[in-house]
Amino acid sequence: MVLTAAQLSGHGVPVTSEEETVVEMIGRYLSQLTSPGRRVPSARRGSVESCDEKDNSSLCADLEHAEQLLQLDVTRQMERCLSEAKASFLHCQALLLPRHMTARVGQDVVRSSNDEPCGLRGASIKVYVQRKDGLKSVGSIFPDPSVTPTFELSVIFKADEEDGWPPLRHIFDSSKVLKLRAEYRLVKRKLYSSASPVIHDFN
Repeated sequence: MVLTAAQLSGHGVPVTSEEETVVEMIGRYLSQLTSPGRRVPSARRGSVESCDEKDNSSLCADLEHAEQLLQLDVTRQMERCLSEAKASFLHCQALLLPRHMTARVGQDVVRSSNDEPCGLRGASIKVYVQRKDGLKSVGSIFPDPSVTPTFELSVIFKADEEDGWPPLRHIFDSSKVLKLRAEYRLVKRKLYSSASPVIHDFN
């Protein structure tokens, strides 16, 4: 004898469709997962955390590499500003710098930019050489022209005009040789703030 659903219900047997049974099974499973004391297997958690750590590490490495390239570009632009200013603003034939000086300045420029919203990309960099007769502007640098500057950094190199550099006297007129000292100054000024400029002197 085959009983219909109506006949089964008439005999006190609960009636549940196949869809309702599946829904109940899923509900019980989810309830077990979220019940107090129920823990997700540690192996699964570990695999997810490892993936996140790997992604974060890769992202940090990419950002660090991009920052290094930007610093290198700023250093090269500073060197170009100084080189192009020899005849026009500094009136010399030879410009002498201490070893690795522009690289040191580039590192300090990056450090001064670390607390800014856009970092070094938000900088407007002015390059000067301080001589006996005052400051000489030798160029401007915008690390990322697509970003509106939020702060200004003035890089001030200091000329050593005591006696030129003796080894080159037989090649150039000593008055045409300009040597820069190892000391320099960074002046940071926020463009959208009334805060006073911050001055850093480096030896």
